[in-house]
Amino acid sequence: MEINMPLLGDKFPEFEVQTTHGKIRLPDNFSGKWFVLFSHPADFTPVCTTEFVAFQKRYNKFKELNCELIGLSVDQVFSHIKWTEWIKENLDTEIEFPIIADTGGVAETLGLIHPGKGMNTVRAVFIVDPKATIRTILYYPQELGRNMDEILRIIKGFQVSDKNNVAIPANWPDNEIIGDEVIIPPATDERTAKERMEKYDCFDWWLCHRKL
Repeated sequence: MEINMPLLGDKFPEFEVQTTHGKIRLPDNFSGKWFVLFSHPADFTPVCTTEFVAFQKRYNKFKELNCELIGLSVDQVFSHIKWTEWIKENLDTEIEFPIIADTGGVAETLGLIHPGKGMNTVRAVFIVDPKATIRTILYYPQELGRNMDEILRIIKGFQVSDKNNVAIPANWPDNEIIGDEVIIPPATDERTAKERMEKYDCFDWWLCHRKL
């Protein structure tokens, strides 16, 4: 089976999807907002259940970043509704974001089914910006749950990077070298390289950093 998928920097493909909140057009329904589309292998499975609770517990933090969430699996909408009811009744958590009931078209277009890991959708994450450009794609196998705090960190990092024209270091905002500071893009000519050394804190002309 050939896996087709959009790449980083591509526009998110257009779909009309059935969800637990009714029909939604992607990416149009999230125009002007960031959104995270994440797929899960199946409803009523243990790791997926922990993930949905974790996403919901952080939903307000995503919304503070002007970011919406939307889940997806190749399950019928009736299954999604019953599963979210179970989560509310048994785990005291109401899932407030929509879940796509995919017939396979979205999964195929986005490359969410990897035959080497079975025929269920893998744990994919697409982070899409307000201009509908795909900024991050993450894949996890069925047996490994995602870290939602890392997904939040990615969105925060992009927003800081876009606003300030800077790069984000490893483990930001707790980087081992420069803490919560950000990286100045490397110079591309000798004059700028010299100016960078005079203007910013630098380990060398190609590694300069500053506070926000």
